[in-house]
Amino acid sequence: MATTTKAAQRAQARVDYDAFLSVCPSRQLLDRISDKWVVLVLCALGGDTADGGGAPRAMRYSELSRLLAGVSQKMLTQTLRSLERDGLLTRTVTPTVPVTVSYELTDLGLSLRDLTRGLRHWAQDHMAEVLAHRDDHDAATS
Repeated sequence: MATTTKAAQRAQARVDYDAFLSVCPSRQLLDRISDKWVVLVLCALGGDTADGGGAPRAMRYSELSRLLAGVSQKMLTQTLRSLERDGLLTRTVTPTVPVTVSYELTDLGLSLRDLTRGLRHWAQDHMAEVLAHRDDHDAATS
């Protein structure tokens, strides 16, 4: 039985997970983490909030719902479930009256924190420029 080195295993993983191939499962993950609600949930749980942010922390569903203006109950629930399934956050149920449920980033979720924070800040910092380009484009094509 042949054994492979760690370097060979990493090289094989790069071949197995080539997002430019249509059958690559990493495309599903890219689709998931490029969703606006996923980015905002990861930012919120990662402590990157509009009030200046802070350290990552657990949050209750109602806190997330209030923070993410415009998210429907259905969409927030689906987003949290998918992130839990992918191992990016944990859901903790505390048997109180009423039951308390909180969500917190896992180590894997924390490893995405800087990327999602960067995306959010880039979008906010460049929105005026993008809007100006849209106006110019629309005026030129009308």
